Amino acid sequence: MAEALPAVPGQVPARVRVAAVQYGQHRIAGFDEFAGKVEEFVRVAADYGSDFVCFPELFSLQLLSAEPRMLAPAEALERLSGYTPAFTELLGRLAGQYGVHIVGGTHPTHTGEGPRNICFVATRDGRLHRRDKLHITPSEQDSWKVQGGEEADVIPTDAGPIGIMVCYDSEFPELGRHLADQGALLLFVPYCTDLRSGHLRVRYSCQARAVENQVHVVAAGNVGHCPNVANFDIQYAQSGVYTPCDFPFPPEGIAAEASPQAEQIVFADLDLEALLQARRSGTVRNLQDRRPALYAQWRRGR
Repeated sequence: MAEALPAVPGQVPARVRVAAVQYGQHRIAGFDEFAGKVEEFVRVAADYGSDFVCFPELFSLQLLSAEPRMLAPAEALERLSGYTPAFTELLGRLAGQYGVHIVGGTHPTHTGEGPRNICFVATRDGRLHRRDKLHITPSEQDSWKVQGGEEADVIPTDAGPIGIMVCYDSEFPELGRHLADQGALLLFVPYCTDLRSGHLRVRYSCQARAVENQVHVVAAGNVGHCPNVANFDIQYAQSGVYTPCDFPFPPEGIAAEASPQAEQIVFADLDLEALLQARRSGTVRNLQDRRPALYAQWRRGR
């Protein structure tokens, strides 16, 4: 078992270790098999001293592969909603048992506000947080009738506040800036893409958010083929951990990257103090050098 990185006493740690799960989709027998697979990834992340582990968007759709027939989207959403209590209990139990913050991908669920694509985050202090996907793709709207959420507050952790951007959310710079303005140094992006083109849209967006907000971005996607699940046929991912492009960081802005199309878990040690130093005195200082008064003037001129 690897040792956890040392923290600065009484402060947000100077460094954190993150894990991104590139989750292999395939047919399973039921919830117990799914839970066992999730726990194994969490256990490995904890054994390697990770502070965070991130799963992909929609990875819980694998539960539908255990159904005797392919369900229509409306029926599938009802079935997934029935799993929500067990799914959230699993995340909370594993976060406490293994002492790691779990960004639980997403799990589509019926709520009082309508169908949502929800990222549940279980922190190791025993709390469960909910963040709805905000920007809904045409495919989600047409097939699942999912609606976008409204809230985008950071989530407090013992490693500082973190932000969640679910897949398509990463392609909207307003959200990344909103989270950075709240103090987030880490942004997590659970994503699900079927083709390499979709994956690259997310990847390039994540790298742009890392540069413009001087933050680290962790992206985790699905790979493989999950039979018997409508609108979830094929998956493409090359999960990664992205940084700004400046002297304290890798020149290409990639701290870690998975092999494409292979189930695995990737780790990266991220220097939070280096982010703060780059914001103060880096080669470029994107946050300091903004010109909000000028931008407001442009808006008023429309």
